[in-house]
This record gives sequence, structure tokens and C-alpha cells, in this order.
Amino acid sequence: MARYLKKGAAAAAKEDYDAKVKDTVTGILADVAKRGDAAVRDLSKKFDSFDPPSFRMSDAEIKACVDACPKEVIDDIKFAQAQIRRFAEVQKAALKDVEVETLPGVKLGHKNVPVNNVGCYIPGGRYPMVASAHMSVLTARVAGCKRVIACTPPTKGKPHPATIAAMHLAGADEIYLLGGIQAVAAMALGTETIKPVDMLVGPGNAFVAEAKRQLFGRVGIDLFAGPTEILVIADDTADGEMCATDLLGQAEHGPTSPAVLLTTSERVARETEKEIERQLKILKTADIAGQAWRDFGEIILCDTVDEMVAEADRIASEHVEVLTEKPRYFLEKMTNYGALFLGKETNVSYGDKVIGTNHTLPTNGAARYTGGLWVGKFMKTCTYQEVTEAASAMVGEYCSRLCAIENFWGHKEQADLRVRRYGNRKAAE
Repeated sequence: MARYLKKGAAAAAKEDYDAKVKDTVTGILADVAKRGDAAVRDLSKKFDSFDPPSFRMSDAEIKACVDACPKEVIDDIKFAQAQIRRFAEVQKAALKDVEVETLPGVKLGHKNVPVNNVGCYIPGGRYPMVASAHMSVLTARVAGCKRVIACTPPTKGKPHPATIAAMHLAGADEIYLLGGIQAVAAMALGTETIKPVDMLVGPGNAFVAEAKRQLFGRVGIDLFAGPTEILVIADDTADGEMCATDLLGQAEHGPTSPAVLLTTSERVARETEKEIERQLKILKTADIAGQAWRDFGEIILCDTVDEMVAEADRIASEHVEVLTEKPRYFLEKMTNYGALFLGKETNVSYGDKVIGTNHTLPTNGAARYTGGLWVGKFMKTCTYQEVTEAASAMVGEYCSRLCAIENFWGHKEQADLRVRRYGNRKAAE
């Protein structure tokens, strides 16, 4: 039976915080919808102390950012983007258009059609999320989206050169130095200077996530995102140093990021706790990671491997590292996870930054019903049908009777018209 050696203490306080975030976002979205560019500019001045002549970066400004990056930075960005592009292309190749004749004269099919206009949010601030440019802009490009725009906040009034370079190299058509709720609102609702998009993607803080949630329906979104999560699954072959390193590596994202150790080894559990204490004394992001571990960190001790599988599926974590003797057992048995990292040789950081899979993943238990962002999210699977006269007359008779059962007389007449027109023609032949 699973038992907690450490349990998160601050989860209840999150509801009050979420309510405040919701009210703030609602007001800002209404302001942008009403006042457009003027509201966006006021909000940028208020939150970022940034008031440029234009939020859209010119070609010259973009080039200056690219040129400001050391060659190694550009090379590293290109390497990461090559991996992400390669895997996205493989995924796209798995999406097949189909057409089949289900009855004589009845052809049904579907086409995978890219979304036309996509807006990508690339977080900045303490953590300029360069990799998010690859994951969103580049993946949308591979999907075949016609227009891909991107927003990222200024850093102390200036663009972050590596982030802008990544957005440009990924293929963004328009780059805006604009952050927070105002960026998401401008892309979704449109303003006098920003044409609205059909879909919003990309991670962000609680305010950005709530803005996307409230805008869903008016535009599509990739998924509902909360604080990043990690679940480390470990047996007696694991060690405390690696478990602690990988837990804190994700806890540093934010003070509400859950980090959970699930293990069958009490030794590993105790070692990990001690190692976390040691590493927090030297980790440069200990102020954030330490708070997250204190308030949302958990250690769960299980009796068996299968119990760990059951607990992992219950938790449905965004990132799941499997540091066990037989990691592929969890690939075979688990059903609820954003992404799996199998074996001690890999880790969440690889997935976040460079290896090729997408790092925008489901949180807050959403892995029970959805996967993460991938090339298919940018595509609509749209059906079509084509019917011959003879088939229309035959199918129409069934349709007519089925419509009558439901009292849909207008629907019935659509079918009856075809039966009268094409049935008579068939009889004449």
C-alpha cells in the first residue's frame, strides 16, 4: 500500500490565488477587446515599463539580435531545431489523408488541413524560454501553417537576443516584443496593428495560462497549462543524487511546481531527501526550487512495481522519469503521462531543450485525456463525402426514415428530394 513519507502542504492555498488570477485576466481581456492597441500599450507600460514606437520588431532589429549572439549560441539553436524539425516531420508523415468507397458510389474521406494563423507565446523574464520558440513556431511551420507570429516580453526594456534569434530561425513571420496577458489578448482578439490568429500555443505563467483558458473557443489552444510537474519513479537501482538533481531541475520552474518521488526503496527515499537539502545550499535557483519542494514536493513509498504503475497513472504527471532496472515496463504499462523519460541516461532537461520531442505538455492531471503539443495539434482532420446518383437514391431512403424517427422533417426532405430526383432517373434507365 502506498504511503507518503513527505506530502505537499500548500495545495489548498492555490484556489484563492487562482481566483485572483481569473479576475485580473478577465478585466485585461475586456480592456484589450474594447481599446485595442491603446490598451496593449498601457498594459506594456504598466507591467514591463516598455513603450516602444512599435511592438513589432523590424527586420533590422531582428538581424541585430541574431548578430549579437555568439556563433556557439546560434549553432546550438540550429542543432536543437534540427532535432525538433526531424521528429515533427516524422510525426507529420504518420498523418495520412484517407479516401474509401464504403458502399458502391459512396466515397468518404478526410484531409489533414493546417491551421491558417497561429500565435506563439514565448516566455521571458527570469527564464527566457529560448526552447519554446522551437517547440511552437518551428512545429507550426512543419505542419504547414500559413502565418505564424510570436510574442515574447522585453527583458529590462530590451529583446533577449537568443530568444529572438530562435524565433527568427524557427520561421516566425512576425515577432512582437510584447509579454503577458496583453500579448496573448492581442494575438487572439486582434488590434489595429495585429491581425488576429486562429490558434494560441506556448507556455507561460499563471496569468498567461488563464488568458488562454478564457480565450479558448474564440481561438483554439494547445492545452490548458499549469505549473510544470515532474514525477521520478525509482527502484533500488537508483541513487539519491540523480533523483534529487532531476526533481530540483524541474522544481526551479516556479514556487508551485510539483516534484514527486515515487519509489519502492526507502533507502532511495531517504538519500534523496538528504541530497535535496545538500543541493539546495548550492543551487543558484534554490530560492524558487526550495519553496516548490517545501510546499509541493512529495515522496511516496510503494510496496511493488505494479503499485508504482498504478500510483503514476493516478498522478498523471507532465514529466515522468523512470530510473528503474526495467524502465520499458512502464512504457508498456502506464497510460497517463505527458512524456516518459526512460532510463538513467535521459532526463527531462533533454526533452525540454534539445532532444526533439515537444516540451509543451499536459499538467494538472490532463494527461488522463490528452497528450502534449505536436505537429498534429496544428492540423484539422476534416472529412468530406462524394456520392453518385444511384447511391444517393439508395442512401436517401434510409436517411428519410431515420429523420422521421427524430421528427426532423427538414432533414427528411433533403433526403426525399434526392430519392425523387435520382431514384426516378435510375428507374428510367
